[in-house]
Amino acid sequence: MCLLFSVSVKWKLLFCVYRCQNWEGGIGGVPGLEAHGGYTFCGMAAMVILQKEHMLDLKSLLHWVTSRQMRFEGGFQGRCNKLVDGCYSFWQAGLLPLLHRALFKEGDTTLSMTSWMFEQQALQEYILLCCQNPAGGLLDKPGKSRDFYHTCYCLSGLSIAQHFGGSEMHELILGNEENRLAPTHPVYNICPEKVAQAVQHFHQMSVTGKRETPSNTPNLS
Repeated sequence: MCLLFSVSVKWKLLFCVYRCQNWEGGIGGVPGLEAHGGYTFCGMAAMVILQKEHMLDLKSLLHWVTSRQMRFEGGFQGRCNKLVDGCYSFWQAGLLPLLHRALFKEGDTTLSMTSWMFEQQALQEYILLCCQNPAGGLLDKPGKSRDFYHTCYCLSGLSIAQHFGGSEMHELILGNEENRLAPTHPVYNICPEKVAQAVQHFHQMSVTGKRETPSNTPNLS
């Protein structure tokens, strides 16, 4: 994936994401805007792909995202003082595996080796009990219409909440076995075996063109 970027473009992207993390701990659309679940996930995922997660204030980000899970509903809100929304079952809950991995790389010894840093059962309850349309499909919250967008990200978040680290040894399935979903990759949101196939494919491709030498590259490592 990194081979798609020139060195200068890569650093511009990293610096942009770095500047968009605000005082709340999350990431906004541009520097200075309030933190938002969608922008935060995309920013963090970009850092993970480029292996520069350490450029962000991870503990501040962790505090922000864990505070977005609603105590009563069990689902996640996208921004501070907003209502719960089913799509953030992925945009917010999907951040926790990325943060777990980044903090593990930094040597955090307090991390659980069996569960993510959010209430996984409560999120499953919200999705299964509040977000299903009797005729099929999933939705934002009770009273809203079903659509493909919310169906996708409610199911993606449900998968994250069911599986820890892709191992069957650490699954938490609410209800009976028919509720069990296949694991999804928290960065790319497709099955892990498909990610492995894609990585293998691109590693076999030759790299054309000459690498650029960065000029005036900010020292953020």
